[in-house]
Amino acid sequence: MEINKDLIAASSTPIVLAILAEEDSYGYAILQRVRELSGGRMEWTDGMLYPVLHRLERLGHIEARWEVAESGRRRKYYRITSRGRVQLAEERRQWQAVDATIRGIWQMLSLPVPASHAASAAPVHQGA
Repeated sequence: MEINKDLIAASSTPIVLAILAEEDSYGYAILQRVRELSGGRMEWTDGMLYPVLHRLERLGHIEARWEVAESGRRRKYYRITSRGRVQLAEERRQWQAVDATIRGIWQMLSLPVPASHAASAAPVHQGA
């Protein structure tokens, strides 16, 4: 199942903040964690992730630092700030409202999930 790019863009902020609320991380590891949490349904690219990280850094929701990995390679690690945790809580409230609204509409209109999509429609827990 391919997820609409608008949904991926809209969900990028709460997903990144939730991942960084678990632990500090760097770009490639964040991409891997998104793939893992989504059961492979979301395949982010560097070109999608790094603008999100830079925006969150500009807003003060995350901070970055350089570290040298065991391999000797420099990596830029990101960590969520207290301001970012407040934003994550707000993002969560908003997504819960959207989710409840859509679920209510689908129930009211009795729109069943087609059997071929039932397995892919299972909720993905983001850890937030």
